[in-house]
Amino acid sequence: MSKIRLFFHRVGFLPVVFLISSLLTSTSFAAVDDPEQGSLNKQERLEWFQDQGFGLFIHWSVDSQLGVVISHSLVGASSEYIDRFFSDLPKSFDPDRFKPLDWARLAHLAGVRYVMFTTKHHSGFAMFDTRTTPFGIMNTPFHHDITKEVFDAFRSEGIATGVYYSPDDFWWLHTHGKTIERSVPEVQPRNNPGLMQYDQTQLQELLTHYGKIDALFLDGEAVGLRDLAWKLNPDIVVTRGAIKTPELTVPGMPLPGAWETCMTMGTAWQYQPQNEHYKSGGELIRLLIQTRAKGGNFLLNVGPKPNGELPIEEEERLREIALWMFVNSDAIYSVRPWVITNEGEIWFTKKKDTNTLYAIVESDTPWPRATWKEFTLRSVRATDKTQVSVLGQNDEVVEYHPEIKPKSTWHQEEDGLHVRVMQTQRLQDNFRWPNPAVLKITNVEPALNPPHVQTIGSAQGSSGQEILEGTVLDMGDRSSLEVGFEYRPILGEDVNSRSSAWTATPTQTITKPGNFKANVSGLDPKGAYEFRAVIRHPLLPLYGSEITMKH
Repeated sequence: MSKIRLFFHRVGFLPVVFLISSLLTSTSFAAVDDPEQGSLNKQERLEWFQDQGFGLFIHWSVDSQLGVVISHSLVGASSEYIDRFFSDLPKSFDPDRFKPLDWARLAHLAGVRYVMFTTKHHSGFAMFDTRTTPFGIMNTPFHHDITKEVFDAFRSEGIATGVYYSPDDFWWLHTHGKTIERSVPEVQPRNNPGLMQYDQTQLQELLTHYGKIDALFLDGEAVGLRDLAWKLNPDIVVTRGAIKTPELTVPGMPLPGAWETCMTMGTAWQYQPQNEHYKSGGELIRLLIQTRAKGGNFLLNVGPKPNGELPIEEEERLREIALWMFVNSDAIYSVRPWVITNEGEIWFTKKKDTNTLYAIVESDTPWPRATWKEFTLRSVRATDKTQVSVLGQNDEVVEYHPEIKPKSTWHQEEDGLHVRVMQTQRLQDNFRWPNPAVLKITNVEPALNPPHVQTIGSAQGSSGQEILEGTVLDMGDRSSLEVGFEYRPILGEDVNSRSSAWTATPTQTITKPGNFKANVSGLDPKGAYEFRAVIRHPLLPLYGSEITMKH
């Protein structure tokens, strides 16, 4: 009897909650291509999720000891490498400096509202106490239920808990004599009843043994698993598997409903001490701002070291974010998109239930303390109840400058709302806090009607050209518009990941709503591409949805 069969003969499965066939519904299969189709996410729970705005992703597994890409090194590996991975790595995994309360307190300080923890990544290593496999944390020198300790710590800081779970399981494939691969039909749980039952049993453990779980991230086909999650907990929010979750990119336009951008601090998801380049704290703050301006949640990843500590680079960035959020979190929580996302370097969020607008002022150069700045907001119209202030300060005093009266002022003109404000709060010793300031503007109305564009599709033309098509649905308040397209190759680990820059086509002028086209040549016939229609509005580019080119 093989080791795997002996193991299951000894411990057995937990009671299976559903027959597998009952969960493999037609709507579940459709969800492979359209995650929102057949979703049972409750609207009020999606509203709650959108209000949170900022989450912490934690990628951590047994192979963090090697500083290697999480799980994926097993694909295409030799039998010797695979045997060492599954047999030797667990024997040395002992994170003796693991203090989850330290993580949770730092996350709370940084303004994080929910955590998404990798309970099992693609390798199959279980970071939780499970009866289904010997390949897990309980068979290491550490021998503690890491998932339980993480969730207990974050809950103690008022942070909601989320389970990241991979339906793919390289350990299961290997022990069943199957080649380790991803994203091919032969290895999907829906084509392997034993793997489906195994996944369902593990998911049942995670959603019944660890208290209330608020969110679930299914990093693979959600067929047969998301319906189980909703059955066990009707209030759970399934993110990947039921809403859009782009990786390493922020969409060019607000997406309808709830969505979530997943972002690394550097280039890697798991701890990699070598060959890594971190984004600056300022870059991460700007990505958070732009994601919220477009209506999405920002799920920022950290990768703990094998001893359980966060790398100092990640701690430093979280502390920089913490200071910014301590001052400006009102512009991040419970907000929705404004009529446009930004005017140049000024990004907008709007409180969802009021007419309070936040204008978040980015700049390539720091805004020196105790200096005036004036802005004209062309998309904003004031009312007789409008007030303007700078978040974090009282608009009354400037330390060491009693002669300055820093009261914010505004006046409405034909070309927009003119505001005059001063940044007075001393946040760092050099008096030059480099990150965005936020203007709070109450009781305002939209001052423009932006045009709207829709991406339609693509078709192959003659001589290997690709014909892109879009349509302007309405002109807004413009008599003419410059329109065109942007396209890029789809590169990355899976369909959610993006790493390439956009290429723009030449623009054309239109004077009424309707369709427009562009020809693109020189594409790799074996490559995958996506494109989007764009309006080059004087204030900002306005995009249609992103669509994969048909080949």
